[in-house]
Amino acid sequence: MASVKQLISTKVMNEGLKYIEKDPMANMPKLLDWAEKLITRENHKGMLQTFRNVVEDPESNWYKLIERYFDELSPATRQKFMINYMVNSGIIGIPIQDKMKKKYNCNVPWAILIDPTSACNLKCTGCWAAEYDKTDSLSYDLLDRVIREGKDLGIYMYIFSGGEPLVRKKDLVKLAKEHSDCSFLSFTNATLVDEEFAKTLGELGNFGLAISIEGFEEETDMRRGEGTYNKVMEAMDLLKKEGVVFGFSTCYHKYNTDSIATEEYIDFLIDKGCMFGWYFTYMPIGKDAVMDLMATPEQREYMYHQIRDLRTKKPIFILDFWNDGEYVNGCIAGGRRYLHINASGDVEPCAFIHYSNVNIKNVSLVEALQSPLFMQYRENQPFNDNHLRPCPLLDNPEKIKGMVNESKAYSTQPIDREDVEDLAAKTEKAAEDWAKTADKLWNIHLEKKEKKLAKN
Repeated sequence: MASVKQLISTKVMNEGLKYIEKDPMANMPKLLDWAEKLITRENHKGMLQTFRNVVEDPESNWYKLIERYFDELSPATRQKFMINYMVNSGIIGIPIQDKMKKKYNCNVPWAILIDPTSACNLKCTGCWAAEYDKTDSLSYDLLDRVIREGKDLGIYMYIFSGGEPLVRKKDLVKLAKEHSDCSFLSFTNATLVDEEFAKTLGELGNFGLAISIEGFEEETDMRRGEGTYNKVMEAMDLLKKEGVVFGFSTCYHKYNTDSIATEEYIDFLIDKGCMFGWYFTYMPIGKDAVMDLMATPEQREYMYHQIRDLRTKKPIFILDFWNDGEYVNGCIAGGRRYLHINASGDVEPCAFIHYSNVNIKNVSLVEALQSPLFMQYRENQPFNDNHLRPCPLLDNPEKIKGMVNESKAYSTQPIDREDVEDLAAKTEKAAEDWAKTADKLWNIHLEKKEKKLAKN
């Protein structure tokens, strides 16, 4: 049940939206004034000031992104983003999460990543989801239960992965309607998006998509199959027409890194309607993982510089989950900011860490967060003082090996139960090679930070 503060906050922001819709950018400072009355955390006050600076600079890429928000998204999407994402997930949710962390003495995440199904209509080269049984799925009632328990902990952000989540799109739409106070996002290959589904999402407002794409046509079809790229382009056109919030999700690897972070690529996806872009680096999960796809240290450094440059120029929110560790103090998994529940119900610390102690069918969400492997994450994070080496598998393989063994976690891959020693051995050389580059970049970062502090 919504708290009094939540009801008041929603009413204030709804009134603010009605007011600024007449002339969004001119009236934006007024909305920020109203938002300031709802904020209690100091870091949220800093974020609000950043927004104020943005709306005072019409030439900035961030100003232009806010303009796109009002120009391209449906009224329902604009409203739900402001209320569910900004207010419920942020202003209301995070202070509740902080209280629950103290109450239960465990991590409480900002978001839950959950797989409604392991089934998929594609078979992509090197996909870790291929290691799961294709017949696994979570019932609607179980998905609903996780969300209800999550909201009690202050969690209002739910992300679907798989498999291909849109195999269950009717159930996912039903969940979004039932939990209209939450934000939902689905990773998807987008091949199941049709006109009716796009229209439904535009009317719902609280359900967006992160569309998997590997670059332009050649790179995408290389991993995802011939004709996939064209289906993705058609889906983006349908979603943009209906004002749905969506973005791209790109896995960068040895054979596409040169093409997926160029200005040409980003400009093209902005034009298609993408509001955000998420980059992941290839992870060698499973005994049959294609090791040759792993990005080189030079390619990872290229992404480090390129993403930071693009963020200063383009009206789109983009991030790199590994190279942006400096902004979130390392790894965000293990319930620190998010967790993963696979389609058989195993509660994993991360989508890329296929080990667990518990199954959500048998325990509550709080009990899962208190499980031995999750407590190991809590005790050991951050895994490295250099936050450009955040990952316990890719960057610090000795850490994942130690935590899995200490917690006596089991492998969650029913087809291919991979021993943690074998998994960690795959990334040892890559971690060693990246450490040299990452330490150089981190030292430069620290020097810049010290100079900035000295100036102030």
